[in-house]
Amino acid sequence: MHDDFLKPYNPHATEPQIYAYWEESGFFNPDNLPGKRTEPFVISLPPPNVTGTLHLGHALNAVIQDILIRYKRMRGFRTLWVPGTDHAGIATQNVVEKELKKQGVTRHQLGREKFLEKVWEWKEKYGGIILDQLKKLGASCDWSRTRFTMDEGYTKAVGQAFLHYHTKGWIYRGDRIVNWCIRCATSLSDLELEYREEKGKLYHIRYPLMTRIGADRDADKRGLGISDDQRSNRRESAFIVVATTRPESMLGDAAVAVNPKDKRYKDLVGKIAILPILNREIPVVGDEAVEMDFGTGAVKVTPAHDFTDAEIAQRHNLESFQVINEKGKMTALAGDDFAELSIAQCRARVVEKLKALGFLEKEEDYAHSVAHCYRCDTVIEPLISKQWFLKMDKLAEHAISAVKKGKVKFYPARWEKVYLDWLSKVKDWCISRQIWWGHKIPIEGSEDVLDTWFSSALWPFATLGWPQKTKDVKEFYPTTVLSTDRGIINLWVARMIFSGIELTGDMPFSDVIIHATVLAKDGRRMSKSLGTGVDPMTLVEKYGADATRFGLIWQAMGGQDIKWADEHVVAGQKFANKLWNIARFILSKSGGDFSLEPPAVSDAEGKKILALLEETAAAAQKQIESYEFGQALHDIYEFVWREFADKYIEYSKNKDDTETKQTLSYSLFRILKLLHPFTPFVTEAIYQHLPHKPQKFLMTEKW
Repeated sequence: MHDDFLKPYNPHATEPQIYAYWEESGFFNPDNLPGKRTEPFVISLPPPNVTGTLHLGHALNAVIQDILIRYKRMRGFRTLWVPGTDHAGIATQNVVEKELKKQGVTRHQLGREKFLEKVWEWKEKYGGIILDQLKKLGASCDWSRTRFTMDEGYTKAVGQAFLHYHTKGWIYRGDRIVNWCIRCATSLSDLELEYREEKGKLYHIRYPLMTRIGADRDADKRGLGISDDQRSNRRESAFIVVATTRPESMLGDAAVAVNPKDKRYKDLVGKIAILPILNREIPVVGDEAVEMDFGTGAVKVTPAHDFTDAEIAQRHNLESFQVINEKGKMTALAGDDFAELSIAQCRARVVEKLKALGFLEKEEDYAHSVAHCYRCDTVIEPLISKQWFLKMDKLAEHAISAVKKGKVKFYPARWEKVYLDWLSKVKDWCISRQIWWGHKIPIEGSEDVLDTWFSSALWPFATLGWPQKTKDVKEFYPTTVLSTDRGIINLWVARMIFSGIELTGDMPFSDVIIHATVLAKDGRRMSKSLGTGVDPMTLVEKYGADATRFGLIWQAMGGQDIKWADEHVVAGQKFANKLWNIARFILSKSGGDFSLEPPAVSDAEGKKILALLEETAAAAQKQIESYEFGQALHDIYEFVWREFADKYIEYSKNKDDTETKQTLSYSLFRILKLLHPFTPFVTEAIYQHLPHKPQKFLMTEKW
């Protein structure tokens, strides 16, 4: 045996060396794989943001994909795992702006061209960090095919996709309500929002109900005029009480809404209310979107500043009054007393005025979920903005049909419902962003860039060279499997599916694995700011990559979320050591009788262990094929430690015959192959010490 094999296993010395051997071999590239391989197996790595570093969710997803790639490579497939990064428009722009701020410079002072030069400089310096971290985890991607969503070829693909939709008349520009970040000065997708529970107030406001409306309006038409005092005298003393957390936005109210099934307000539907402070006449409408158990059951309808209200307004043909602008200031439509005030200032003044006029019935403490920009933490303002939109009706039909007909399947299957529910009521997609870093909308005069998700929706085929009819597109598209997090089923998975169908005429992949979410030990979400985050690179540095991979997959059972526990990584480290010691014992004992061929066995214990080995291998194969990775690892572990090490190896210590030695050596060979997709470093290191082996590397051995 080699001298280093006589020492205890050292992952920190072994893993970088093994990974370097793999890269030098060129076998991550399917074009270089040994043997005759015709059937492709392709995964596109979900592109991490160039601003990102690896977190446990990334790590789990990467390990799942690597297990599949290594397993299929050993099964004789032409395996291609395409890596790359996403330009992450808003996130990257914010990072660079923060760097400039330290120097006392803003992007506006630099100008667009100079600012973009700074972003590219930043990307070249820091954009590859997360890919280097994936290598340390053992990811066997074909790094020669690494793509970036802003590289030249990919940018052409984005332009082609936009042109395709525009030519079909599916892209239009219009004024619509969007999520708006005042700080970043751009629209945001739903995914770019973070919801946080905040303590606020619920304000109960009296809206007077009007009588003799017809007579007043007739007088107005005849030019007789009605003063506010006269109008006040013609109102009933009755009120409808509305509950709201945002009294400042009432200045833009177009109606009061109640649920038509709510018996309390049945007789009020169709009546006219008076908007306090501004004295605007607004109707009381019945709409089933109103939740009867929220507040008083009556809500204000502010179409320019609430998504639900905008839908109610559309159904009831209501006017829209934008009272908050894109800088977070009140507009002239808010009235002279409030124009140019900040939102907070306006809220305070509106509440003060409501109290003075006797319209504020009460205010109470109220905790509610508030949307913030995921990058700068500013409270999001829903408001109307001129944006570019992509019509979704036909695209949604394609995406729904693909899943209902079984052309794309989700694992676990329950996630299909999330996908189908969203698509069944999807709105037209706001594809524009008011930032500088990104793919500029290819229409003269537009300064907007495309939503990052527009470009990443093309990932499975644009990474292979589409729209050019490249060799890679021909050989490796459609891809096979997508593995991702449930949080982006709607924002990315659905969009890749309809983009693939529309732009290539084929599904981008057939299987979608939705992996578990990794939570803190107490069940809270993992977060650096909350102090609940765990850095996988810290685990790799402390215990090794194999141990970290083991700990991640060991806990990924049945699709349930993982409450993270480091002790499973420690168990993985012990298992790697155990495997190393098993191999040392077998190589030492076997000597010249070491064999990789199934032995002819007459011994009862030998027959039993070989039968259990084949049973374990068959089960593991079935489990990996059905994406039950955690169960496969549990079963292999139980066999190796309990059956093989604790029982058969102990039994073999008193035996010195060729049959026993060959049973030991053959079993070790099979175990290394079974475990390689899960713990590739230690298994490859042991394989390299075998006295004779069919392949140069374990990673290209036959499963």
